[in-house]
Amino acid sequence: MTMIVMLRDVQIPLLSAMLLGGCVSKLARVIRVGSMDAGLGPTALFPMRLRRPVAMAMCALECGLGLGLIATAGEIGRGAPATCVRLGAGLLFLVATSALLELRASRPDIGCGCFGDFSHAPVGWRTLIRSALLSLAALITIGLSPVRPPHSKASAALLLGVLAAELVVIACLSPELGEALVKLGYSEPCELRVVPAERTLTALRRSKQWRRHAGLLTADVPVDVWRELCWRYLVFPGRYGDREAEVVFAVFLRQRRPLIHAALVDAATGNAVQWPTAPNRAPWLTGPLTWRGQPAAPAAQPGADATLQARAWPPGQAFSESPGQAAGHSARGAPPRSAAFY
Repeated sequence: MTMIVMLRDVQIPLLSAMLLGGCVSKLARVIRVGSMDAGLGPTALFPMRLRRPVAMAMCALECGLGLGLIATAGEIGRGAPATCVRLGAGLLFLVATSALLELRASRPDIGCGCFGDFSHAPVGWRTLIRSALLSLAALITIGLSPVRPPHSKASAALLLGVLAAELVVIACLSPELGEALVKLGYSEPCELRVVPAERTLTALRRSKQWRRHAGLLTADVPVDVWRELCWRYLVFPGRYGDREAEVVFAVFLRQRRPLIHAALVDAATGNAVQWPTAPNRAPWLTGPLTWRGQPAAPAAQPGADATLQARAWPPGQAFSESPGQAAGHSARGAPPRSAAFY
């Protein structure tokens, strides 16, 4: 009987940790990507216009239930409030199990999205069993008396042993654990790094380069996007003086705080031109910029063809963003522009 009571007591902190952990991981993904429109698990079953409100509602519900389980665990929340919160947690996991069954049947290529970026693996039997067990764990806490601290060291050790055993079971049923270990122990080369274009665009719009040159842009949507090894290039229409121009941003492909360069290109000639206002640089930065130990692109001489003189910086063999396009060409079919970036 004592073991059963301890098993029921353990479910409260365990369920709250699972709910709050899932909410935090989803919020972290939204902060990195900058959007909630992407399909996360069962939200992919809804139309595009409903995915954002459904994702927001699910995250808010998980956070509310996780905090509610903690608030109603003691004497303050006993009775009807505790019963409502625990029943809600059980129904949430039960509905999630049904949604995962539907997701596995209709979209077997999508992960459950339970823990954000760590839940990319397709829904399998382990994920389904875990969700069903968590639903059962929430339902058996209904009617549980307020949780009290253990009275002795022996009972505390036994309680920790039960909690550790259940954590091992959940870890064995969680494919996210393997994905997390792989991400911690493996660093893929930047040439093979997969960074969605949406994330690159979000990082660009948060950068100083974007704020510095936003006055030259005539649209905030790129007209061309392509990739060269570790860099992604985004072309925006702009205007300097009375001439049409294009502002080209080069964004290094990494998850956080990517390096960003910018260049101004005349739309009619395709030649790189000087910025209307010189960029603000540190007083000590007077020499030419280099890229991985290589000298910077030489400045165009008056009267010469800037396209022949300016080097593509950073160097690299271009390849298209779309699988069906020829390598070395941009999304519009034109070869990558040669421009002086800074």
